[in-house]
Amino acid sequence: MNAQAVRNYSNEFLNIGVDAAALGMSRSVVATTNDVNAVYWNPAGLVNIEDYQGSIMYASYFAGIANYNYAAFAMPIDKQSALGVSLIRFGVDDILNTTELIDSQGNIDFNRVSLFSAADYALTVSYAKNLIFKDLYFGVNAKVVRRTIGKFANSWGFGFDAGIQYERDDWKFGLMVRDITTTFNIWNIDEDAFATIQGAIPGQNQELPETTEITKPKVQFGMARKFDIGRTFHLLTEVDLNLRFARTNDIISTGLGSIDPAIGFQLDYENFVFLRAGVGNFQKTTEFDGSKSLSVQPNFGVGFTYKGIQVDYALTNIGSIGNALFSNIFSVKIDYSFFRR
Repeated sequence: MNAQAVRNYSNEFLNIGVDAAALGMSRSVVATTNDVNAVYWNPAGLVNIEDYQGSIMYASYFAGIANYNYAAFAMPIDKQSALGVSLIRFGVDDILNTTELIDSQGNIDFNRVSLFSAADYALTVSYAKNLIFKDLYFGVNAKVVRRTIGKFANSWGFGFDAGIQYERDDWKFGLMVRDITTTFNIWNIDEDAFATIQGAIPGQNQELPETTEITKPKVQFGMARKFDIGRTFHLLTEVDLNLRFARTNDIISTGLGSIDPAIGFQLDYENFVFLRAGVGNFQKTTEFDGSKSLSVQPNFGVGFTYKGIQVDYALTNIGSIGNALFSNIFSVKIDYSFFRR
C-alpha cells in the first residue's frame, strides 16, 4: 500500500532547538546567531566564525524518558564563506515490546518480551557566504533525516533550509526558511512485524500508515538590537516571529497560517558571564469546562566563557502546557581561535 500525507507536525524533533544559550532566550536568535550553532538556527551566521568551532548539547525530556543529543562543527573556508556540519539524535530507548508476550497457545512467556528504540536522526551540512553587500549574509542547509521505530518501520528524509542575515548599525535582522523545498520522508514498513501489533491489539485499524510524509515549510523572522550599559555590561534583545502555513493553537492563527512570537534577552558582563531570559510558545488552550486560556512558556539561562570554552545552562521544556515538566539543558562550545593566541 502506498500513500502520501502532508503533515503539519512531521519531523517535529527538528523544531525543539539546540544550544542552551539559545534555549534560554526562548529560541529567539535567528538574527543574532553567529557561531557554530548557526548550523541549526540560521546558517547565514556561520560567516562570522574566525576559526574552528565545536559544540555539544545534552538534554532529557519527559522526566528522562526521551534523550536529545546534538553535536556540531564549523570552520571558515575564507574571509567570506564558512562550512558546518551537525548531527541530532532524539530518541526513546529500552521500550518494552510485548506484542509476542502471549504465544499461539495462549501461554504467557516473558522470555518473548524484547526491547527496542524509537529514534530520530538528522545530519545537516551547511554553507554560508557573504553576499554583495558587506553586512548581508546567506546560508543554506542540506539535511538527511533518518527515523526508526524498532524493527517495525524506518524512513529516510531529505530537505533544505535557507537563511539570510543583515546588519545595520546596532540593528540585526534574520530570516530562516526551514524545509524550503518541503522535506520528504519515505517510510519502509515491515508488514510482518506490523502484523504482530495488529494481532496484539484486536479490533484496531488494520490499515498500514502512510509511507510518504511531506513536511511543509516554516518561516522564522527575527529583529535584534544590542545596547551598551556603561562600560562593562551589554544587553542583547531579539524578537522573533515563527510562521507555520497551517491553522494551529498559536496566538495568531488564520486559515493561511499561524504566527508564534518569541522574545529573548541576554545580559553579559564583558562577554564573560551571561544571564538570559525569554518567553515564547504562546498557545491558546481549551480547558475541560470549555473556557479558553493563554499559556506562555518562560525560559531562563546562564553561561560563562573561559579560555575559549563556553558553558551554558537553560531551564526550559518542550511545551509548557498542562503539567509538562521543565528540563535542565547543558551545552558546551569550544572556539579554537583562543588556543592560537
